[in-house]
Amino acid sequence: MGAANPARRIKSAREVAERLGISPRAVRNIMAGPRAEYEARAAERRRRVLELRAEGLRLREIADEVGMTVGGVGTILHRAYTAEATQPAS
Repeated sequence: MGAANPARRIKSAREVAERLGISPRAVRNIMAGPRAEYEARAAERRRRVLELRAEGLRLREIADEVGMTVGGVGTILHRAYTAEATQPAS
């Protein structure tokens, strides 16, 4: 279940929860977009980060290009390199 039209909200989950008498977690779950869409966006972002790094861009340049923090870009690259290193040789 997710929001029919996901968009930035004016009120926080805590404010809405207090008004409705439910938990902030329930509000966040209701307002969240569908999981499959989130995972597709995340996979595309990871692919783009790896592509830009292969082109030789620095972490700051990649972060600016994809709209992430330098730390987030570093994490994606670290996990990709770690996964590659742990794969058995063919």
